[in-house]
Amino acid sequence: MKRTILMVSAMALLAGCGKSTDAPKTETAAPAAVAAPTSGINPATMDTAVRAEDDTYRHMNGKWLDSFEIPADKARYGSFTKLADDAEQQLRELIEASAANAEAKPNTEPQQIGDLYKSFMDEAGVEAAGLKAIDSSLSTIDAMADKSGIPGLMAGLSTTGVGTPFVPFVHQDNKDSTKYVVDLYQYGLGLPDRDYYLKDTDKYRESRTGYVAHIEKMLTLAGDKDAAKKAKAVFALETALAKEQWDKVANRDPVKTYNKVELSKLDALAPGFDFKAWFTGAGMAGKLDYVIVSQPTYITGFAKLLQSQPLDAWKAYFKWKVIAEFAPYLPKAFVDENFAFYGTALRGIPENRPRWKRGVELVETSIGESLGKLYVEKHFPPANKARMEALVKNLLEAYKQSIDTLDWMSPETKKEAQAKLAKFAPKIGYPNKWKDYSKLVISGNDLLGNVARANAYAYQFELAKLGTPIDREEWGMTPQTVNAYYNPEKNEIVFPAAILQPPFFNAAADDAVNYGGIGAVIGHEISHGFDDQGAQYDGDGNLRQWFSEADLKNFKAKTAALVAQYAAFEPVKGYHVNGELTLGENVADNSGLTIAYKAYKISLGGKPAPEIDGLSGEQRFYLGWAQVWQGKDREAEAIRRLTVDPHSPPSVRGDATLVNQAGFYDAFSVKEGDKMYVAPEKRVSIW
Repeated sequence: MKRTILMVSAMALLAGCGKSTDAPKTETAAPAAVAAPTSGINPATMDTAVRAEDDTYRHMNGKWLDSFEIPADKARYGSFTKLADDAEQQLRELIEASAANAEAKPNTEPQQIGDLYKSFMDEAGVEAAGLKAIDSSLSTIDAMADKSGIPGLMAGLSTTGVGTPFVPFVHQDNKDSTKYVVDLYQYGLGLPDRDYYLKDTDKYRESRTGYVAHIEKMLTLAGDKDAAKKAKAVFALETALAKEQWDKVANRDPVKTYNKVELSKLDALAPGFDFKAWFTGAGMAGKLDYVIVSQPTYITGFAKLLQSQPLDAWKAYFKWKVIAEFAPYLPKAFVDENFAFYGTALRGIPENRPRWKRGVELVETSIGESLGKLYVEKHFPPANKARMEALVKNLLEAYKQSIDTLDWMSPETKKEAQAKLAKFAPKIGYPNKWKDYSKLVISGNDLLGNVARANAYAYQFELAKLGTPIDREEWGMTPQTVNAYYNPEKNEIVFPAAILQPPFFNAAADDAVNYGGIGAVIGHEISHGFDDQGAQYDGDGNLRQWFSEADLKNFKAKTAALVAQYAAFEPVKGYHVNGELTLGENVADNSGLTIAYKAYKISLGGKPAPEIDGLSGEQRFYLGWAQVWQGKDREAEAIRRLTVDPHSPPSVRGDATLVNQAGFYDAFSVKEGDKMYVAPEKRVSIW
């Protein structure tokens, strides 16, 4: 039951918090002599033959871009990936130590971490188990005599993590942030997005053909003698669902997707679908008076398809969903075929990751905060948290000052903006309380059972929130996640421990590069509270228009200009950046960098920045920004992300943001005729 939140990058794990514990103990080294700060800029990656005035991103990263080969088991690589790889190795050491602990007691964190990993690494056991753990689900589907059992089936599948045509999400009610509510959200496609089914490009046509062949192969491996016919039926059904689904731009609109429906009126929205049976199977009966239907027309369209599509097509579809969900944990033939399509065909990745890496990922996604507690104890110095707290304080102060100077916003709206800013809740490093997994049963020789139980545990954890006070201590990421996010419903900005490392945060470096790196990340997350989505929520997390009509008109004019500016970029021939889909992230990048620069200036206290390695403080600030977006994508992955990812590609983020920054022009003396030059009247400045 995952809920999308605004983030710096697309990597995200959603976890929760449980019983309170003391703050983790941290290993610290003996004090060392204080050294002069370094610039924090890596000259080895730079291409000095390219001027910063013409292409700052390539100037900073050109040598790396020309020489670095993406590892065979990855679709992309960059600063985020490097830190994630480092964290992954650290996590492996922690996990293997737990696995080697023969004295771990049942249902303790060492036992759960160690046995979950061991169950994944036991390849012989996985081969011997075959499909036994999902045979009962497949048999239940085969035994359905009519469509009356489908609502209960869908609900039951959702409780174990299997995707169905719509799924429930528990989160705060967008118009009453004091209570939890359930959203019904469109789902159930096997390709990355509806565009893959509906748009006519060579890549999408190739993906469609490959997908049908992939379904057939997987069903054949599962022993289905009519796999070819069923694969075509599944694809036809998913295509029909895709035609009913809303696109990603429409789904970004929190007002359009907030449709409060009383339970008694759901039958009218979806005639013929037994919602009573669904709520009972989903464990929600008697716990709700209403739900939020994110895409009402889709639910209606789905109900029509339920009636019009034959039972055999639906049975094939649900069998496919069960097999697809558990494919990474089935015998090798299933794993290899699953990767051949989802890894190689869709994303261009030549090789699957080593099994140990996939085992670490399973532990992270299943019991991530237990692992995070160990990670923080070993790898997160208290000094990093203290310095981050100071940076966040400076960024918030810079934002406060910036709001007061806006020339396009009225005093009344500025007052509302300041009120929201004052209620921001920063979270740094790790949760104050950790999630309790003690009731989750993990066995060292039952991989599929472990996965199903972990999925069910996560589902029940979310379900248990209904009717309880909002838990404002809960985190949406684990400490070991290289990422950050803003949650508009809690009006919080969250920075996990793992991102607080170079190039984002360098404790040995001068402040300029840190403000251009982690400072801009902090500013980015603050700015999400004021982007085209976040600005529709007030400081308490309620969906409410607090802009005046005139200010809203000014704001929309500025965001429209940013949409057009980014839509001009064509990272892959024939595939442009979707300026509307990426608008929120682009606003956050531009505003976050602007605010970080102001905060950097505040931190200098009126004194000039030191020159280090021939670079001024202002130049190091902007190169620090370009440095953190160092990254490369395989072409298939780039196309996929241009379709589904609300973030612009790394090269676009590195350069496009800079051309709107007044300080950038001063730092590098950018003038008319330089390739990075944009006329002042065409630059977009929002916050």
